[in-house]
Amino acid sequence: MHPGIREMVRETTLRAEDLVLPLFFDERISTPRMVTSMPGVQVWPVEMAAQRAKEVEASGVRAVILFGIPMEKDEKGSGAWASDGVVQRTIRSIKEATGLVVIADLCLCEYTSHGHCGLVEDGEVLNDETLILYGRTAVSQVEAGADMVAPSGMMDGMVQAIRMALDDAGHERVPIMSYSAKYASSFYGPFRECADSCPASGDRRSHQMDPSNAREALREMELDAAEGADILMVKPAMPYLDVVRDARQLTDLPIAAYQVSGEYAMLSAAMANGWLGEEAVLESLLSIKRAGADIIITYFAERVAKGLR
Repeated sequence: MHPGIREMVRETTLRAEDLVLPLFFDERISTPRMVTSMPGVQVWPVEMAAQRAKEVEASGVRAVILFGIPMEKDEKGSGAWASDGVVQRTIRSIKEATGLVVIADLCLCEYTSHGHCGLVEDGEVLNDETLILYGRTAVSQVEAGADMVAPSGMMDGMVQAIRMALDDAGHERVPIMSYSAKYASSFYGPFRECADSCPASGDRRSHQMDPSNAREALREMELDAAEGADILMVKPAMPYLDVVRDARQLTDLPIAAYQVSGEYAMLSAAMANGWLGEEAVLESLLSIKRAGADIIITYFAERVAKGLR
């Protein structure tokens, strides 16, 4: 059989345009910082944002999602919505230098001194009071040039609060990609080294989802869609491919899946030890696409895009 026939009947295709690369920028550093638990991933100084973005664009990747580590943190996470904050400065640099789609992750955990995703009182995260700060952060990120905001805090009502804040500020056309089904997963460990966002006490199970639950994820997605989300996300990706598939069947909205830091570290370690070949990366991404994801956020984006090109 001619090998071209195999390609003609291929059911699932992965494109560079399907991939989003996470990038981390830290106001406290002047040279790139290696992430020991994620070989090949670095945290960048803000001053190198334009240079790094040009490299990403040259690889064929068309979109990035930004995370910031501020110079100082406080109990409210006020650096998240500062007009000269780390993400806001980074967005401006990238938009001036490239044509990349810039997505701003929207949460407070990287900016709060206690490491939680919102305001905390007596050890409890205050949902409604936090929503006000999410709206303020979204407006600040968009006014800096973000093309899309991606709320990841899993607060109840966050999409509606952000949509109202953006609309009131005249940003009706800016889309929201909601972390709708974000699980309280053990696969986030390396990310917390990147983002310096470990909780000082307790955990995030009060607002992130129980890994045992799938139907709950669909309810969360329906609620976010009703509140105005434009894209719904499942995070992590590979351990929750069943949820990705269920989400695809639930809605016609675009579905995103985040192949998280632990998934990256696991595959990278296996490849470094010769237990898996590089083709495992592409196979993992194809599994996410085949399950129904339209968009894949992955630390492998740059490497895979170069290969696809």
